[in-house]
Amino acid sequence: MELHQGFSAFVKLRPIPGAVVTIGTFDGVHLGHRKILQCIRSHAQQRGGQSVLVTFEPHPRMVLFPDDHGLKLLSTPEEKQARLKAEGLDHLVVLPFTHAFSRMTGMEFVREVLVNGLGAKLLVIGYDHHFGRNREGSFEQLQAYAPSYGFQVEEIPAQDVDAVAVSSSKIRVALDAGDVDNARKLLGYYYGFSGTVVHGKALGRTLGFPTANLQVGNPHKLIPAAGVYAVKAFLRKMELNGVMHIGTPGETQASGEIRPEVHLFDFSDMCYGETIRIECITRLREDRHFTSESALVMQMQIDAEQAKVCLGMEV
Repeated sequence: MELHQGFSAFVKLRPIPGAVVTIGTFDGVHLGHRKILQCIRSHAQQRGGQSVLVTFEPHPRMVLFPDDHGLKLLSTPEEKQARLKAEGLDHLVVLPFTHAFSRMTGMEFVREVLVNGLGAKLLVIGYDHHFGRNREGSFEQLQAYAPSYGFQVEEIPAQDVDAVAVSSSKIRVALDAGDVDNARKLLGYYYGFSGTVVHGKALGRTLGFPTANLQVGNPHKLIPAAGVYAVKAFLRKMELNGVMHIGTPGETQASGEIRPEVHLFDFSDMCYGETIRIECITRLREDRHFTSESALVMQMQIDAEQAKVCLGMEV
């Protein structure tokens, strides 16, 4: 996959031969997104052309509503790029989303970006997709532009998984409720995040359950609801099993930052400063307060045993 990041990289692009293009934020690269990617790959192969995704950074809502967007992302830019590369996309064009860019009309976007910039021959969009200033651009508008600008347009209908329409918003709602199982069904993979191991209060170590405290680098990355989870962890090219506790915002940091704590099974090395990738397999229980250390330790033992069962380990 060729990555073209920023306007300077975009203007250097010559029209891509037989460009089959889609546009959107593609946060999470979920099953609905992958249906669109599969479609443009198939069309590009049939036409002897190349598949192209035009996306935006930062997320448009963060620019248009800077004080009240309330948006948490399913994927960081790096995570999104990795997933798109794995999908076999030929070109990823990442355009900076600015206030000036947001004022571009639908017609200007089609003419300057899709036609003059990319040489789009076929444009594939998701169900009910809108673009341009005030989201004025629509499938019907694209159909009207197509003959004049020499491209075709195709709309992908809403995709369902177990009769539930797939959308990034629905996945965020599931994760905010701690429902990582439903999130996995909609994403098509286990939801995860990465964090740097930092020093904590060392309470877990004193109780016999040492934990790696994770500082998640991207403040906009969505962390699932407070609770205890069975997880897979990826560290030093190793795949490890573990149990993770996520507290409520501000529980460990006055700033409100959430720092998940992960107890890794069959691992005892120090790993401060290293990066751990977490995949949430299932939620074991809600977060709750314990009145004594003995009650907490007993529950931690139960959590560890349940996590091992969920992960297929011997108890």
